[in-house]
Amino acid sequence: MADIPQAINALGSHMGTVLSTTIARLVVAAILGGAIGLERQLRHKPAGLRTNIFICFGAAMYTVLSEQLAGSFGGDHTRVAAQIIPGIGFIGAGSILHARGSITGLTTAATIFVVASIGMATGGGLYVTALFATIVILIALALLGKLERHFGMKSMRVTYEVTGASAESVLAEANRVLDDVQSTMQNVRVAGAPGHARVLFSVDGPHEDQEQINILLHQSTLFSTVASLGAVEHE
Repeated sequence: MADIPQAINALGSHMGTVLSTTIARLVVAAILGGAIGLERQLRHKPAGLRTNIFICFGAAMYTVLSEQLAGSFGGDHTRVAAQIIPGIGFIGAGSILHARGSITGLTTAATIFVVASIGMATGGGLYVTALFATIVILIALALLGKLERHFGMKSMRVTYEVTGASAESVLAEANRVLDDVQSTMQNVRVAGAPGHARVLFSVDGPHEDQEQINILLHQSTLFSTVASLGAVEHE
């Protein structure tokens, strides 16, 4: 009978250690995922703070469950964790958009994939590995992005508005200008009244091409007005 209290105390101590370790891993996963998510949120990207926290936390949770379930009931302790990869691949594929030859969201999808790996590393107790990976990702997202913009390497979509006497002449002239820089119009919209046509269209390309397009559009004598309505960077 004296062994029962000792067994209860040992079991309680063991459960307390397991619980504290699990909580620590999940908290660290939420912090590291949140650090990357905050950078994404500040850049107004689709996968922001909450999304990255959930992905990193969920990956860590499944990794912990995989280890603990295998320890309690037997079996391969990597079986559950292995299913994280195809699941994250499904989420990443949903963040990639295809539109008329243009692809956006690749960086978002890649970030989701890496954030999940950070969660798996944290769930497995590899704190140093997870922290190092988080730092590398933050440097790549922040610093390399600035370098791409500085050297004009980042592709962007710019929306232009041009007006003229007729929609046919405006569209023909806009196509001629874009042919000179080997670009094409996207999301074309035509409006206006007879004698005053207004055409809106978007063009994908690097910063240098967009500057050249803007100059050529303004140099054309067939346009009454030319305006740039805004730009969105691709990732």
